[in-house]
Amino acid sequence: MPVTRYRFYSVIVASFNRIDEINDLLASFESLRADQIKYELIIVDDGSTDGTRDFLEKYIQKSRLPLKFACQENKGPGAARNTGMATARGDFFIFIDSDCSVPAHWLEQIDQVLNDEQADAYGGPDTYRDDFPALLKAINYTMTSFITTGGLRGRKGKKLAKFYPRSFNMGISRKLWEKIGGFGSLRHGQDIEFSNRILSSNAKVSFIQEAYVYHKRRTNIRRFYRQVYNWGVARINLYRIDPRMLEPLHIVPAMATLFAVLIIVLALFFDFFLKFLIAGLALALIIQIGLSIDAMRIYREIKPALLLPVIMPAQIFGYGLGFINNFIRRIIFGKDEKVGFKKNYYK
Repeated sequence: MPVTRYRFYSVIVASFNRIDEINDLLASFESLRADQIKYELIIVDDGSTDGTRDFLEKYIQKSRLPLKFACQENKGPGAARNTGMATARGDFFIFIDSDCSVPAHWLEQIDQVLNDEQADAYGGPDTYRDDFPALLKAINYTMTSFITTGGLRGRKGKKLAKFYPRSFNMGISRKLWEKIGGFGSLRHGQDIEFSNRILSSNAKVSFIQEAYVYHKRRTNIRRFYRQVYNWGVARINLYRIDPRMLEPLHIVPAMATLFAVLIIVLALFFDFFLKFLIAGLALALIIQIGLSIDAMRIYREIKPALLLPVIMPAQIFGYGLGFINNFIRRIIFGKDEKVGFKKNYYK
């Protein structure tokens, strides 16, 4: 069997009104160690109104990066990534989100593992930079802690559910893309649906631990809540496409949300449930103190730990409410696909 050697990478970034984050991403690519690796960086502007196009035109004139960009009407991130693949020249496509930046060794790690393992696709983890503000570190903790979604989003060792490469750090060979097609039409969750087709094709998929990206995610609590709410909505949409994309663990936040609401309501009328609620809150406080101590150990500062009692419930109940809402809409009443927050998603 002939050995595949990837020789040209197309790094594709979908962007919508993210000019500040694009600037940070480009700065990280300026420091990328890739002298021996051929690549192009393609930014697809998904109908931005914040001056992204003018900024990139000027940036290209003064930068030595192998940078190009494409523009389209606002159609969503999946469509933007498809536009990027359609214009790409590489034999392997890499996707990162516009709110990410990369360490200097990132592409070297990807190139080494893909060729050593003869992989058709890959997924990588996300993490934080030391200069991130406390809120972003707190969000990073909730998204990578094993007690929340760290067991789902990819890590070495045992995972609680199937690992799906995510668009903040994933890639696919041109050959595999030609076989399975591009991203679907889902507004949210399209990367999971895309990954599901990758896995279903029996492709060789590598998890590259050291090819991490620095992920800013949402920059305030309201945006974070809207994001995780949309993920809850998306999980039901994914289930309707392929039931295998809904695993028991995906239901836990919704069950926790329903249980919490039920206990609070019953506590208003019955002393037993009031005592149960108080005991539950005490247990939650103990767990939260433990997590906060762990966060202080990781970040060596107290501010992220102080934000966890707000960020973690926002994640669990935001996702749970989105899941419940769309479950009622699509499964019980049989209505069409629900998008979630869209109009004011970034506000």
